[in-house]
Amino acid sequence: MDILFFCLRKKLRWESLILFVFSLCFFTLQSNSTQCDKLPIPEITSRELSTHIRYLSSDKLEGRLSGTNGEKKAGKYLANQFKKIGVVPGVNQKTYFQEFSFISGVNLGSNNLLQISHSLSTIERVKEEKKIFQIGTDFSPITFSLKGLFEGPICYAGYGITAPSLKYDDYSKLNAENKFVLVSRYGPEGNQPHKKFSKYHALRFKAKTAREKGAKGIVFIDDSDDFSKSSLSKLRFDQSFSDSGIAALAISRQVAKQIFEQNNLNLDDLEQTAKAIRGTSRNLPGIQLKVQIDLIKKSSSASNIIGVIKGSGSLAEEVVVIGAHYDHLGRGGTSSLATGVGEKVHNGADDNASGTAGLLEIAGAFAGQSNQLRRTLLFVAFSGEEQGLLGSRHYVGQPILPLDKTVAMINMDMIGRMKGKRLIIGGTGSSLEWNKILVQLNKTSGFDLKFQESGFGPSDHSSFYGKNIPVLFFFTGVHRDYHKPSDDHDKINVAGTKRIVDFVFQTAKKISRMERPIFVKTKATRPNATRGEFRVSLGIIPDYGEEVEGVRLSGVREGSPAAKAGLQPGDLLVKWCGKKVTNIYELTYILQEHLPGDQVQISVIRNNKEIQLTAKLEQR
Repeated sequence: MDILFFCLRKKLRWESLILFVFSLCFFTLQSNSTQCDKLPIPEITSRELSTHIRYLSSDKLEGRLSGTNGEKKAGKYLANQFKKIGVVPGVNQKTYFQEFSFISGVNLGSNNLLQISHSLSTIERVKEEKKIFQIGTDFSPITFSLKGLFEGPICYAGYGITAPSLKYDDYSKLNAENKFVLVSRYGPEGNQPHKKFSKYHALRFKAKTAREKGAKGIVFIDDSDDFSKSSLSKLRFDQSFSDSGIAALAISRQVAKQIFEQNNLNLDDLEQTAKAIRGTSRNLPGIQLKVQIDLIKKSSSASNIIGVIKGSGSLAEEVVVIGAHYDHLGRGGTSSLATGVGEKVHNGADDNASGTAGLLEIAGAFAGQSNQLRRTLLFVAFSGEEQGLLGSRHYVGQPILPLDKTVAMINMDMIGRMKGKRLIIGGTGSSLEWNKILVQLNKTSGFDLKFQESGFGPSDHSSFYGKNIPVLFFFTGVHRDYHKPSDDHDKINVAGTKRIVDFVFQTAKKISRMERPIFVKTKATRPNATRGEFRVSLGIIPDYGEEVEGVRLSGVREGSPAAKAGLQPGDLLVKWCGKKVTNIYELTYILQEHLPGDQVQISVIRNNKEIQLTAKLEQR
């Protein structure tokens, strides 16, 4: 009895102790839960925006050119930031990196040759002299040259320009069929970028003209005294995957003068004649060129950096994409708008470290309140934008989450240089709901909003709009440092950038909860033409990411001449009025020669069949 009482009392004491401990733990956990609920949600801060922008636009990243070490360092930084703030890897929930490959340049092969043969007639016989020239100091292939071995006679076609509207034609008295055409650099006005002949200076334009005249190849004569230091002696990849359809090379001025002296001609005098009589040409008998062009395309890889925050409830399978491109120009190259700076790092603080920093901050803010999300948010830092929207085109071609479940795409590109309160928002016509939402949100933000309806545009949202997804594009405008080494972090309006990022966050939050926005095709817009632009509009959106001969269309503007003619996304434009079109540059040159109202015949490849269409060009 006493023993039983003792055991019972001991058991009760242990139960009481366990109950006490349990109660203590429960109230402690409840207290901690209450405290957690009161913890501050991560904020978008000017300090963090500035930190991101400073790093991404620092010299150590060498301009973040896609496929380079600088771009890869930037990608790792973004992935680490996503991990740090708790954003889940977007690619199979295992990695943040969506890798893609692209043609990034052209290298010299080992079998390039320039041999010039000159036939000398004597009383006894015809003697042939041959001379082989040195690559780099005497000649260099042009990156868009056709590859292979070429031989033939040569002729001189002045500046290689045919311009009916200017009543100028270097080919008017020349038969260039199956010949190498030597042409002088630039035009009769010299190297003047804003004169009437400037649009004819482009090497591809001159190569296109020579090809249409039946030439076997084109030889550009350098205008400098030291060819090894000339831009013509360097392989400069122009982001187009197609060749010009003929051989193309450049030679030093000294080599050119030797050729002309064989025919008792003076190059300087001929160039002056071309200026005076509106074009000139000469046959150069007795001279043969043998040219071997060996170029190797360089393939590189780059990565989109993707993170995801999963939504909850009935809309969790639907997706809102928030994006910004993080690549830039590296050391400039052909995309630089700077003059006389050589190979200098283009840091791209505004373009687009600003938008990328905004992407990180918005991701961090949403990570702190993920339990309030209905739709899933996909954060994508795109690479390859500067080379032609390569990263975003790769994504829509191989989406991480289904495109039919993607309800909207928000893009930030160059949001760091706001002047006053002006904020430009593109794509506002791509959904009926956009204007109302933006105006409502702006009541507390106080921006001077400028709406642009078109869903297409020169940034990554265009790839999504082409897939019938509503888009919004936030942008503060072009400035004098655009695509120049001077686009540095010290010129960023950090306070203004924070205001914009806050506004984009609120916009994304609204879209994540609202009824699914309805997609609308926007009408073609007609921007005011400026000096150097062509006068007509066709209304196509080229796909820069595909290696094809011709111009692949990724989109067609609603109501444009192209749409009225029946052109469709996916068409491959191959001919214009019966003439071959090999790339977007050639199509651009063709459009420059037309006037509003011109009717043109366009040939496209669709479903492996060539289709003829007629378009009436309109005022740009």
